[in-house]
Amino acid sequence: MKSLRIILFASVLLAPVKIFACAACFGGNIDSPMADGMNWAILTLGVVITTVLGAFLTFLICVIRKSEALTAAAEQKNSPKE
Repeated sequence: MKSLRIILFASVLLAPVKIFACAACFGGNIDSPMADGMNWAILTLGVVITTVLGAFLTFLICVIRKSEALTAAAEQKNSPKE
C-alpha cells in the first residue's frame, strides 16, 4: 500500500503541467465552441448525478418508512390486549 502511494505521488510530481489545466486555465480561448460544449457537459453530468443520487435517497427513505410501519404494525399485533 505504501509503494502505491509513492508511485502515485511520484507520477503527480513528474507529470507535465499541461495535463492539469483546462482550456480556460492554460490560456485557451474560453469563448470557443469547444469550451462551451465542455461547460454544458459538466453541467449535464452534475444534473444527472444529482438526479440519480436524489432518486436513490428517496428510495432509501421510502424503504426505511415502510420498514418502520411494518415494525409498528407487528408490535401492535403482538401486544397483549386489555
